[in-house]
Amino acid sequence: MDYYLFLDESGDNGLKNIDLNFPVFVLCGIIMSKDDYQSLRISFNEIKQKLWGDSKVIFHSRDIRKCEKEFKILLDNEIKAGFYKELNSTISNSDYTVISSIIDKERYIKKYGKLRNDVYEIALSFIVERTIFFLDSTAEQDKNLYLIIEKRGKKEDAKLKNHINDLLRIGTYYVSPERLRT
Repeated sequence: MDYYLFLDESGDNGLKNIDLNFPVFVLCGIIMSKDDYQSLRISFNEIKQKLWGDSKVIFHSRDIRKCEKEFKILLDNEIKAGFYKELNSTISNSDYTVISSIIDKERYIKKYGKLRNDVYEIALSFIVERTIFFLDSTAEQDKNLYLIIEKRGKKEDAKLKNHINDLLRIGTYYVSPERLRT
């Protein structure tokens, strides 16, 4: 059985200039089987076709919240109410598991200092471990996991790729590299 782990972050992973209004870094993962993902994708595309006549619209939370780009149509409260009703119903009726990591950057600095590991990498390692534990709890014997991570920037993506390769090479504190590679 194939599984997907979709990842996205909120907040910045820097430790030098902390935004006191949002002093945390959040990395959130959604785990879905391939079949559940295909079902969700079809449902989302039906919503897109209904409202825009095109399934290529990207559900980007910022654009939705601010009613920007394609989501200007949500300035009409009737359309907005219908959109949110369908979106919420689709999400509520889908099968997925959420795994997230939240790092309070001020507490982290007090404990480890500013020069310790990148908080994105720490959060990713945690989520990968918990994903392996989740997959251990499923009944299937032959499982494949695919990571889908939103692009961050050329330098950041290269650093992230190196971290993932390090995880596959040396594992984490709780998960051996062999378990990550199988």
